[in-house]
Amino acid sequence: MYYRLCSGEEQYMENLEKKKEAFAELLEIIETLRTKCPWDRKQTMESLRGLSIEEVYELGDAILAGDMAEVKKELGDLLMHIVFYAQIGQEQQSFDIADVLHGICEKLKYRHPHIYGEAEVKNAEEVLQNWEQLKLKEKGRKHKVLEGVPVSLPALVKAYRIQDKARGVGFDWKEKEEVWNKVKEELDEFETEVCQADPEKMEAEFGDLLFSMINAARLYGINPENALEKTNRKFIQRFGYVEEQAKAKGKKMQGMTLEEMEQLWEEAKRQS
Repeated sequence: MYYRLCSGEEQYMENLEKKKEAFAELLEIIETLRTKCPWDRKQTMESLRGLSIEEVYELGDAILAGDMAEVKKELGDLLMHIVFYAQIGQEQQSFDIADVLHGICEKLKYRHPHIYGEAEVKNAEEVLQNWEQLKLKEKGRKHKVLEGVPVSLPALVKAYRIQDKARGVGFDWKEKEEVWNKVKEELDEFETEVCQADPEKMEAEFGDLLFSMINAARLYGINPENALEKTNRKFIQRFGYVEEQAKAKGKKMQGMTLEEMEQLWEEAKRQS
């Protein structure tokens, strides 16, 4: 038993050392590229920003596809960007990668008092509530709950984060089933404005309806962004099947009846 414990500890330390060496190599490569490569030397935080956002979306695609090889690759790309930003910060004498790592380590310890302190929690919900309360405490009394939601987030993701943060301070439905009355109310209001044909009011009510549906998704543990993206992909796959079958029959979709296309659509559904 003692031998196995020691052996396990040795293996752990070996793996840890390999991780440190790999990370140190990346730091060295980025520093070298900033010195010797004209393109890398030219980059600024602003010029990298758009590329970093693209990398995050590519990682998201790989995760949804369940492609672990691609996830590994995209994580590498994203990590490279993080180190790149830290290198620029170091050159500007603002911060370096050690400051970044120490900062996140301290934040994680502070926001997990049930692990690194004396606090007790019963479940994941209480962990999240503590997280939001500690976050507000960090930023002072003048900080507003929703200020932490990035302005540039896509609207659907932003709505989810807004609702999640509000929930973190207790502003939420007592019972999740109550949300359906709100959804129905917003749908009725939207239908009323559709009948009135006022574009601005229709848009406003449709926004309220979407917001309430996102809220419902959150309450039932569904990530609305992931759910919608999966539906997008499913539609693309089925629509592609309809196109392929139409071409195989020597037809163009523009010349097909809706009934013909729906028949092919049902075939696509049965195959997926």
